[in-house]
Amino acid sequence: MDPGVAPAVAVATVRHDPHRWLSRAGAARFGLMVDESVPHSARVWNYWLGGTDNFPVDREVGEQVRRMLPSIVDQARADRAFLGRAVTHLVADRGVRQFLDIGSGLPAAENTHEVAQRLAPDTRVVYVDNDPLVLVHAQALLTGETRYLEADLHDPDTILDAARETLDLTAPVALMLIGVLHHVEDTSRAREIVRRLLAALPSGSYLAVNHASNAVHGAASDESVRHWNRFGKPSITLRSPEEIGRFFDGLDLLPPGVVSCAQWQPGTIDGSATPVDEFAGLAFKP
Repeated sequence: MDPGVAPAVAVATVRHDPHRWLSRAGAARFGLMVDESVPHSARVWNYWLGGTDNFPVDREVGEQVRRMLPSIVDQARADRAFLGRAVTHLVADRGVRQFLDIGSGLPAAENTHEVAQRLAPDTRVVYVDNDPLVLVHAQALLTGETRYLEADLHDPDTILDAARETLDLTAPVALMLIGVLHHVEDTSRAREIVRRLLAALPSGSYLAVNHASNAVHGAASDESVRHWNRFGKPSITLRSPEEIGRFFDGLDLLPPGVVSCAQWQPGTIDGSATPVDEFAGLAFKP
């Protein structure tokens, strides 16, 4: 089968019947090797956001986690809202026209390219994820200024080499690591990945990070993550706000610093928002 044809057919199928193509036969039709017995974070997150691109096992585990941590749906929505505010600020106020969004997950409302290109249609966006289901859905996003790479955060050099085909890495780039660094278990390795990615980007670039923590709900967040790590993949490692702040070492962390993503606003904290256990920050590479 021509690889250029399959994605277009897959997207059309999704539009008419959101679950039919997610069956084992449907996945095989498009050359996808998907284990429907193991929940995946991208699909569970899609379920919490009200999407339909998930399997029964994803919904089952998603409900189990929600019972342990009722705020998880609010957390998922706050994560998405932070992305929108950060991208809006970067495009409208900082003049950014290039985004490298790693760990993009399954498409939902207000994706990076939608927010950015609504403000500046010439903005170039490269998405990166390692879930084969994301690949099929991503084909619908492949406009002239948007690309998708199937790659893993643990291999930053491969990501950078492929991103150069779309992005000009001699000009500022916003590196978006939204809800993905907590899937790197070793903290030293996670920091090294961030350093390697940033080293390839020029002065004037930005780093946005959103990362799971237990600073707000403590034991409830710990329990939900233990449950997830037992049944789902990839595993999650919670980090403190101070540990998350270390990802910005060597950069100029913009106000309000590293705070709960629900409360992050450009330059200030939204004191009216209920905090969730995702902490976020945005920084400038001098």
